[in-house]
Amino acid sequence: MIKYALRFIFYDKPKSLGVILGIIISIFLVGQQTGIFLFLTGAMSALVDNTDADIWVVDDQTTDVNSLGLIDIRSGREIAALPGVTRAAPLVFSGGTAKFRNGKSSPVQVIGVQPPHFTGGPWNIISGNLMDLLEPGAVSADVFDRPTLNEFEKGTQFEINGQRVMISMVTRGVRGFGSTYLFSTLSQARRLGNIPSTKVNAFLVNLKQDVDPEAVCDWIDQNIFAVRAWLKKDFSRATVRTILSTSGIALSIGTLILFAAFAGMVIIGLTMYSAAVERIQDYGTLKAIGANNRYVRNLILFQAVLFAVTGFGVAVLLIEAFRRGIASSGIIFEYSLLIKVIFLFITFVISLGGAAFAMRRISKLEPASVFRR
Repeated sequence: MIKYALRFIFYDKPKSLGVILGIIISIFLVGQQTGIFLFLTGAMSALVDNTDADIWVVDDQTTDVNSLGLIDIRSGREIAALPGVTRAAPLVFSGGTAKFRNGKSSPVQVIGVQPPHFTGGPWNIISGNLMDLLEPGAVSADVFDRPTLNEFEKGTQFEINGQRVMISMVTRGVRGFGSTYLFSTLSQARRLGNIPSTKVNAFLVNLKQDVDPEAVCDWIDQNIFAVRAWLKKDFSRATVRTILSTSGIALSIGTLILFAAFAGMVIIGLTMYSAAVERIQDYGTLKAIGANNRYVRNLILFQAVLFAVTGFGVAVLLIEAFRRGIASSGIIFEYSLLIKVIFLFITFVISLGGAAFAMRRISKLEPASVFRR
């Protein structure tokens, strides 16, 4: 059967190439849109995912880390006094507008963290260090936000809300969802955003190793007024779920992925059907010399598997090239092994689904038709 399958494939090279190209294009589009989706969802919860806190304590109405309300700083003292809590680090969000000497401006989000631990602070530092944030007016900036921040360099000075600041540290890939993150100390973020010293936006809680974090969350929820405690992973998921439910991101990207897969199946199906019709005499001959419908179906399915494996191999190389190429502009993401397995599954669905068009036509073929003119 393998020999005959290869003969059928190489007999009509243009159509075989068309099937493979259809698979490549479909899987590449699926991978491209999936990558964009991974980047966006990663940016939504980046601030949570990249901190080492066990628990986030925020106001009791918040389900999105990008929209934190203010809570009383006294709540942090109660949390820090709990048995098993090693630290309850405050965090402040301070929105503002960055203005540069050439007149350009840009909205920014200043995130204030508490030294010397800087819990919740910047990661992926490529220039400077955390202690540089202790300088008066010091903030961090990300290298991929240079176009937004007037092509800054380390040491660049500008104003936020009318107050002078200086970029003293540079990161790579520290980006928020629809926000330009600038990190600073707690006191400087309060000053820039005019936030009172009695308020913070969150407490990032670290626990001892033998402490049950869910029990701590339950105690905080039941005993401290107007706050809610989240496990890190739960707050990350809630953030993504909240944004996706209030935006059209999931619907638009999901529609594109489904359309790419369906279009690929139709194109491949029609191509394989056309090829089967052109070789109808060959299939009829096989039936005339004893091949049953099961053998012919397996022959077509084997061709589809060969097409799928070849197309998937090329598509994966193109998807990886796309991922690396787009990373240079700051859109950074990774495909997990599970996602790659899903890509392979979609490839086989597209290829085998397309083969069904041809199998339906050949299954109805009468062996005696080969002798008719």
